[in-house]
Amino acid sequence: MFHRIWAALLYLYGILLDSMYYCPEHSQLTTLGVDGKEFPEPHLGRWYFIAGAAPTREELATFDPVDNIVFNMTTDSAPRHLQLRATIRTKNGLCVPRKWIYYLTDGSTDLRTEGRPDMKTKLFSSSCPGGIMLKEMGQGYQRFLFYNRSPHPPEKCVEEFQFLTSCLDSKAFLLTPKNQGEGLNSYCRRLGLSKSGDAG
Repeated sequence: MFHRIWAALLYLYGILLDSMYYCPEHSQLTTLGVDGKEFPEPHLGRWYFIAGAAPTREELATFDPVDNIVFNMTTDSAPRHLQLRATIRTKNGLCVPRKWIYYLTDGSTDLRTEGRPDMKTKLFSSSCPGGIMLKEMGQGYQRFLFYNRSPHPPEKCVEEFQFLTSCLDSKAFLLTPKNQGEGLNSYCRRLGLSKSGDAG
């Protein structure tokens, strides 16, 4: 009798542990770009960089000086090209503009970066409202990046991103501090976002 009770308790304990540490699969946005309607339109416009995760801290080192980043995604004049403009506010208050061209991959939402043949970007959905997750891979690094339409998404969204990426062997985590203020000043907007029509 005692052995049966002990076995039942161990079984219940195992179920409890599984539910606590279960790592769910995250669905990738795989075919949205095929018809040219669903992708990339929903992903155009303004995005805020919220957090990053990677297997090692070195793979996130490029973001160490960053206080916050605002991105604006637009279509480029060339077909199947996307233009990404960024205004980076560093921790010491500087504004740094950046611009990339992404090439859409036929039949998927995988992105290639102009001038970076080694780099590949994969898009993942997010259960967080207004959120999206990217996986960047290049020579010697891979990292997950979480973006949101709001500069301050619900805390549970960041927790979900951290939990999910830790399940994917990303032990290093970075959260943008946003200590330089909510908005970008007019100089920063002119540098990075004003021509997009979405700078606000």
